[in-house]
Amino acid sequence: MLSMKAKYALKALIHMAQTEAATLPSKQIAEAENIPQKFLDNILQELRQNGIVDSKRGIFGGYFLAKDPKDIFLGDIIRIIDGPLAPIRCASLTAYQKCDDCVDEAACHLRRLMLDVRNAMSAILDGRCLADLVAAPDLLRTA
Repeated sequence: MLSMKAKYALKALIHMAQTEAATLPSKQIAEAENIPQKFLDNILQELRQNGIVDSKRGIFGGYFLAKDPKDIFLGDIIRIIDGPLAPIRCASLTAYQKCDDCVDEAACHLRRLMLDVRNAMSAILDGRCLADLVAAPDLLRTA
């Protein structure tokens, strides 16, 4: 499940990508997207530490995208904020850990299922970028 933190990160990034302004104060993003400002400040700091956004100080300061929206993939954002996409550790590519209770990982039906879940999520999230969402907001609808 997507955490509120990741949801807010995506909403903030979409807002930034849609806005013509060179920089945006976090307060303006928070108000526009109905995100608690202190929570957003922490999220933006984490995104800044990972090279997704950058900031400028001063009267005309604020946050801005550090990369082109075509180069910001949704899977990367979710991994930065929430960690691995896999529902269980033994199905993760980036944070793999063998389960303590697993006798035969190769024969584990649950692991195979969760690998399929991880691969499906990754295919969608790593195949879509911020520019896709800005260009086609209904891209998230699947039914």
